[in-house]
Amino acid sequence: MNGLHRVRDTFFNGHLLAEVFPSLLRTGLLNTLVLALLASAIGLVAGILLASGLMSRRLVVRVPCRTYVDILRGLPHILSIYLIGQGLPLAGLNVFGTWTYGYAALAIGLTEGSYMAEIFRSGFQSVDPGIVEAARSLGMSHGKAMRLVVVPVGFRRVLPALTGQFILVIKSTALVYLLGLVTGQREMFAIAQDASANDASLTPLVAAGVLYLAITVPLTYAVNAWDRRLRDGRRARPATEPVPQQEALV
Repeated sequence: MNGLHRVRDTFFNGHLLAEVFPSLLRTGLLNTLVLALLASAIGLVAGILLASGLMSRRLVVRVPCRTYVDILRGLPHILSIYLIGQGLPLAGLNVFGTWTYGYAALAIGLTEGSYMAEIFRSGFQSVDPGIVEAARSLGMSHGKAMRLVVVPVGFRRVLPALTGQFILVIKSTALVYLLGLVTGQREMFAIAQDASANDASLTPLVAAGVLYLAITVPLTYAVNAWDRRLRDGRRARPATEPVPQQEALV
């Protein structure tokens, strides 16, 4: 019985659960979602720019973009977030002043941008060359065809993958505790970690894990269903059926 009591007190202490859950919901959950959205917005912009650079015909543009993507994808997330989020202020690059929350979003966003760049690149390169040639035959320049044809069509094709990446962004927010967010800015993991340290119990971390699962598991199933629907729709289209004009020129 003592062993069962120790397991319960360590992982499922009802008193600690009732004490920490309101903070997790009121402060941690909101900050986690806001941080994930800000980081995803930064990652989207960085990903599109990097993907365009990866497909550039100019070596002087392509090589730096490839170097950035390889380095950020090769480093552990925790190291990248620490180097960017802590390194920029220490180096005197006070992009956000004393707003630590901004550095946290930037650190995650720039890291995730390297992954989104490869997602965008694969989506852009999957666009049928015939569509691009049709756009060029209408008098569009290469840059205009990319902006008005390749990017919109390719973006639509990678939406499920991008949504899946957003799930990874949500989980990555747990790493920003390294940056020393103030009390009102703490996300779920930081709140749970502090409570666990103060009470010598892992119950707050279990509660945070349940909330992470409540967000990520439904999103994962939604992304998988969305991806299957898109793939089944493409397979259902006959090979002789022409590409709809609005898909070709949107």
